Amino acid sequence: MQTPLSAMLLQTERLIIRPYIESDLTESFELMQHPELFTYMHMDVLPLEAYRQLFQWLLSSYRTPFHEPFKYSFAIRSKASGVFLGWCGVGVLDWMAPEKELYYLIGREHWGNGYAAEAAAALAAYAFDVIGLERLYAKADSRNKASRRVLEKLGFTIDRVLEGLTGEYADCNGELLHVITQDRFRAAN
Repeated sequence: MQTPLSAMLLQTERLIIRPYIESDLTESFELMQHPELFTYMHMDVLPLEAYRQLFQWLLSSYRTPFHEPFKYSFAIRSKASGVFLGWCGVGVLDWMAPEKELYYLIGREHWGNGYAAEAAAALAAYAFDVIGLERLYAKADSRNKASRRVLEKLGFTIDRVLEGLTGEYADCNGELLHVITQDRFRAAN
């Protein structure tokens, strides 16, 4: 793990956000077993072995330096209880490389508590202040009102409706692509 990520520990009023460690595997896998989480995502519930491979890839991604195309995902835990709440990440927006996107997921039993906005704000600040990004994108299905509210709260604006994507990205057509600059984020937060 590179130095900035090995030292990364974001703390908000209620959350701890940090790189995954091996002991997060079971809780992370269990959280990802709820099909309702994937209503607006282009993923499905994975069996344990497939998830274990994905998890190992997540751990290995921390070795990718900021100046190379990276995709980092981080565990979100409750500061008070230590409960695994979900994950958030930042990384290359594949069809718009080298642009970066912000993404997040909170477990179903924790929805409605503002955790997504709190985690996304902390990670966006890290992306701008530590990684040095000038701009962040985020996708949201137009029907996903909760995710759209999170992005609006952070100061993201709609850049455009995605269209014309092909291959593995075709499922994203029709989604709203949001954008925020470092300056606009700082002014809004």
